[in-house]
Order: sequence, then structure tokens, then C-alpha cells
Amino acid sequence: MSKNTVPPESTEQFTSCQKLETPEDWKQTVEQLFYLQHSSHLLMAIIDPQTLTVHYANQSFCHVCQLNPALLGAETGLSVNPQRSYKNIEVADRPLNGLNLKIQDLFPHWDHLTLEKLYRYHLLHKILKQDYGIDLQSLQLLDQSVIAILNCPETLKQKFIRIWLNSDLLQIKRRDPKQDEFAHFKLKLIPVSEREAWFSHPENFNQLAQQLTLDHYQIEGVLLLEGLEITRPEKMRRITYQLISRDLTTQSDYWEQIERQLNSLFSVNNCLLLRIQGQEAKLSLSLNNCTTAPIIYSLDTLNDSPIIQAVQQNQVLNIPDLRQQCPTDFERHLRKLHVRSLLLIPLVIQSVNLKGSQQILGVVGLTSDRPNHFTLNDVKNAQELIPAFITAFCHSLQQQFTKLRNIHPSVEWRFLQEAERRSWGFKPETIVFETVYPLYGISDIRSSSEQRNCAIKEDLLEQFQLAINIVEVLCETQDSALGEQLKQDLQNYLTQLHAEINVEIEMSATDYLEKHLEIYFDYFSQCNTQVQKALKQYEQACDNEHGCIYKARSKYDEMLHQITDNLQQTWTNWQKQMQTIIPHYYDMEISDGMDHIIYAGKSIDSRFTSFHIRSLRYEQLRAMCDCARSLFKLKSEHKITLDLVHLVLVQHTPIDIFHDENTEGIFSVRGTRDIRYEIVKKRIDKGIDKETKTRITQSGMITIVYSTEEEREEYEQYLRYLHREGWVTDKIEFGVVDPLPGVSGLNYARVAVIGNG
Repeated sequence: MSKNTVPPESTEQFTSCQKLETPEDWKQTVEQLFYLQHSSHLLMAIIDPQTLTVHYANQSFCHVCQLNPALLGAETGLSVNPQRSYKNIEVADRPLNGLNLKIQDLFPHWDHLTLEKLYRYHLLHKILKQDYGIDLQSLQLLDQSVIAILNCPETLKQKFIRIWLNSDLLQIKRRDPKQDEFAHFKLKLIPVSEREAWFSHPENFNQLAQQLTLDHYQIEGVLLLEGLEITRPEKMRRITYQLISRDLTTQSDYWEQIERQLNSLFSVNNCLLLRIQGQEAKLSLSLNNCTTAPIIYSLDTLNDSPIIQAVQQNQVLNIPDLRQQCPTDFERHLRKLHVRSLLLIPLVIQSVNLKGSQQILGVVGLTSDRPNHFTLNDVKNAQELIPAFITAFCHSLQQQFTKLRNIHPSVEWRFLQEAERRSWGFKPETIVFETVYPLYGISDIRSSSEQRNCAIKEDLLEQFQLAINIVEVLCETQDSALGEQLKQDLQNYLTQLHAEINVEIEMSATDYLEKHLEIYFDYFSQCNTQVQKALKQYEQACDNEHGCIYKARSKYDEMLHQITDNLQQTWTNWQKQMQTIIPHYYDMEISDGMDHIIYAGKSIDSRFTSFHIRSLRYEQLRAMCDCARSLFKLKSEHKITLDLVHLVLVQHTPIDIFHDENTEGIFSVRGTRDIRYEIVKKRIDKGIDKETKTRITQSGMITIVYSTEEEREEYEQYLRYLHREGWVTDKIEFGVVDPLPGVSGLNYARVAVIGNG
């Protein structure tokens, strides 16, 4: 276009633009830029690429990092006075490197990706492009950011800063072109079509970044650091993650962690929880409502409370000053606790079983001792946390329901299912497993009570004899009427111990010595050397954690521990194998021996068939044989005098079991027919033969108790298999069980277990 065709106004605009090219115009523009930068939230710093030293930092950067503002003007070359207009701001042109402040000193803590790693990504990106012709712009590797964590010593709070790097002004050159630390990766041989996929794999790119040797390169220019303080959103993100994470909800200090995070985010003193159950509202001064006894209010007394308003509106409610708004006892109680302002967060979900109805999980309260503490941002943040809070409380309800002494994995699914139902508003439903087959067995220590009584007797006789020795020596060396009476009392007690012993006598005898002999030990210690010697023998014999002679009982306890521990390990190993047949419920109790119960059926695992139950019954017998053999081995390797008897109770017909939340046990039986089975379980270990009147269980043998001919035939077959495998002898003893209270018609089969070898 010729000059003549240019409109006059366009010429003026062009001329005006040209006028901006003068140094004065540019100086004014830069001054305006620095003024805007002074009021910006953007953090900016120029970093030396070799040492990662800060050469320049703007006002926002220094403020967030708590650098002295005086140093900003003195050391960075930028003198900023917020009171002046931007036209008077002076921009110095000297280098901005006076502080010698390294970025690692400013930000010692990083979340996940570190700044050094991000810096390596930038360098690697440039090296790949200029030395290998590989452009990874599409992978957006340089758009990544890191989060730096600042601990403020003055406020003891954390700040979170998201940081980006800009390496556009960096120039990088390999010092020795022949030196290639990436040679073994054979980068140039990667087909162009496969490059993006190869570099997209995080492990591949990380290996390259780690392999990068900075000393091999000459790096010039400046590195630009940009950042934004994201303390509030980052705290919100972390709280949300904690609330919705199922893994974290299992930790014992879960709610304490949440409260600490809330206190930090909202700058509050405490948190509280109000749970509404029926016609009562229970106030806990902690989100972990199990830590303290709740304060209970009738719902009728809370009609005028802002809590009801928050629940009805399902909106976060800000109470600026409780002095101005204390309509109920709830608010007045908080006032006594020096609470001035309150933020109420209602946790309300729509019930799925009744359309339009609501289920109130609770109301979380954040408290402050200052009036007008909460802002509109606080209300907004609290409202955004409601879904995460609801998720957390639903998980918490599930855990409360399922936290029952190690629920077995085979039935845990049903408990979780019921917990899920309840957490979403359904009415409680009893957990029932119908038509399951029970397998019950006992491995009991024969005459354990009598053997322990013998151990008690042996220890007490020795201790009383040592006690008598003290008094006898006393009476021999000095004239003491009281000593003679003490000796006679102790001898009489010793005679009683020879005649009878039990657990009650064990406690009373130890108590007797403490009250009638040991109270005089301070006097005996002042007597002649013979008395002191007898006293020392007594004290040395009783110098243990029990405070009495415990040698025979300790030996008995050790034998008992060895046997029960061996039984438990044996059964645990067999259970792993039995669970592979078909998942089934299993429970074991250890006392003077071990008893176990197995429930299997379609209601527990839908794949269940008759083959599975017969396989489990046979495996149960094999496991019992192994338990018997384990004692044979113990007796041969250790001085064990205790014996085990083993019994299996057969129940051919299935039963129904249910979880009764009012009892300690996981399962109870349901129905009159099934209760008979429970009665037999409790009494059968004392069963005796109807004719011989001897116990149906015998040492080293397995006794099978059954009711019907069908059960007898099935288990005779199993015993034949066991004999074929070398577990038991081929001789089967049959008999009739003497009627038990409330139970009759039982028979038994008994067979001896063959030891190993």
C-alpha cells in the first residue's frame, strides 16, 4: 500500500506506536509492569541454572517465603515503596544476585516430585530435541508443576506453593560431543512411530532423567520460577482425600487426623459432632464420638436451635456470635466452653428406601473463641466438604458394624453388605445364613483340672514347708509363745493341703501366708542368722512375678502352652488347605485344648455341592488325626505328661445360623431343632458309655458321635479311607452314649490314631 493510500488516522496511530519505542516510554512501561507485579499474587523468581541460586524475587515471592522486604530493595536491585505511585518506582539495572540464597534452602520440603527432578525434565527435554531430534512437546512434560511445603516458624502452620519452571531462556551445550551418557538407551534407533509411547512410560523417562549428568553440559541463561500459594485449596484436597479414603479410616487416629486438618484449614479451636438417634441428640466434643461420654439432649428441646435449621435446609450455617443467638441448652453449653462463633455442617443423605425422606448422619460443628470468625470462604469450603464427610461417616458406620472379633473372610461380604444398607437408610436386617452344615470338633486335654490341681498342691506344700521352717528355727533359738502358735497353725494348714486342693484353696493359701506369716518378715530379718537363713530360702523361692513358689505350675503352664500352640498351628495349616475346597466359615477357641466349628453351605458360597461337604468332613478327620500325631511327637521330644482326647460331632441335617447383635458370639443357631445341636455341643465332651460307664473319649483316639444309621455308614467309609492312608488302625469300637440332660439317642465310633513311623 502506498503512502498516499494510508488514511490520516492510521498514520497517526502508527506514529503514536513509534513514539513508544523511545527509552523513556519503555522505562515507564517497565515501571508499570513492576507496579502491577507488586500487587499480583503470582510468585516470580529468576534462578541461576548452575547453582539454583535466587537472583531475583518479586514482592509476593518474598512475602510468602517470609524474606526480609528490606533485602528486596537492597539486594535484588528493585526498590519498591507501596506508598509511591508507579511513576516514581526506580528500576535498577545492576545484577540481582546479592542474596546468595539457594532454592533448596527456601523449600526444604516437597510433595512427591521435587524441583530438582522437574529441572532435570526441562534439561532433558532440550537435550533430546537438539541432540537427538526428539521433540516431546506433545507429552506436555514441561507443563508439570511441583508443590513446595513451607513451615512457618512464627505461626507453626504450613504453606503450600505450586511451582512451575520456565526454561525458554536456557541454553545447554554438551562439553564433550563424544561423551553420551544415554548411549546404551539407543534413542536414535527408536522408530518415530514408537517414540511417543516409549517416552510416555514414566519409568523410561525417569531413568533418562536420573542418568543425566549435569557436569557434562554447559548451561547458560536464566531459569524462571513461577508460583502460586495454594494453601487453602491444597488443605481442602488433603482433607477430602483423608475423608474418602477407606484405607485411612481403619487407622485408630483417623478422626484425630481429620480434626487437626480442620483446625488448620479453618483456624478453629475445636470440632464437635452431634448425632441424632431416635428422639435424642448426642453431643460429642470430638469427631471421634467414642473418646468421651456424650451429652444427651431431647430433640424437643432443640426445636429452636440453629442445628435444626441447618439440617432442614441442608446448608452450612454460620453462627457469628453465640452471645446474640443462644436459644437452647445446646448453645448455652457451648457458651460455657467459651465458644463465640460456630459453623454447622449438616450431613444429610436422601434415603433410598423411602423416596423424599432423609437420613441424618450427624452435624459437624467448628468452633472459635472469637466472634465473627467464619468468612464466606469458610462457608463455601465447608459446603464443598459435605460429600466427603458423608462418605467418611458411612464408612465409619460400616466399620462399627463389622468390627467384630476378626469376621471370617467367607462371611465378611454379608456383613459389609448389611453395613452398606444401613449406611444408606435401610432398616436393620438380621444377617442369616440358611441351610448350612456344621462340623464341630474338640481336642481336649484329658484331666487338665486334676493335673493343674496337683501342680498347685506341689507348689503350696513346698512353700508352706519353707514357712514352717522359718517358725521352727525361731522357736528353737528363742522362747516365743506366738511363734509356737504360728507353727501349729501352719502345720494344720499343711495337713488340709494334703487332703484337698483346688483353685479357690490356691488363692486363699497364698493370701493366708501373706497375712499370717509375711507380715512378720521385718522382725525375722532382725533375728539370729539361722532365722535369717530360713527367711532367705523362703524369699528366694518366691522371688518371681507371681510372688510365690510356682515351679510345678510353671511346668504345667509350659506344657499347656506347647500343646495348645501346636494344636493351633496344626489346625491353621489344615484350614488353609480346607478353604481351597470351598470357602466356609471357621472359628477356633483355645483353652485347655482346642475346639473348632465349621459352617459350609450355599448361602455362604453358591458353588457348594454335596461333594464339598463330604470333602470337608473327610479333611476334618485327617486334621484331627494330625493333631493327635502332633502330641505324640511332643511327648517323644519333651517331658510332657498331658494327654489329648479328640471328638467329632456329626450333624447330617443342615441348620440355620444368624448374627445376634446382642450376644458376644458371631453366630447363634435358629429354631428349636437347631438348638438341640448346640446343647449336644456343650455337653458331649463329658459323655460316657451307656454300658461301661467310662468316658467315650480316650487318649490317642478319635471319637465320632452320631445319631443316625446314615451318618454311621458315611463315617465308616471315612475311617476306612483313613486306615488306607495310614492315619488310624482298622479296629473300630462302637458304643451308645449314656443319655445327657435333654439329649438322648446318641451313638459313637472310636478308633486309635497311628503315630508317625
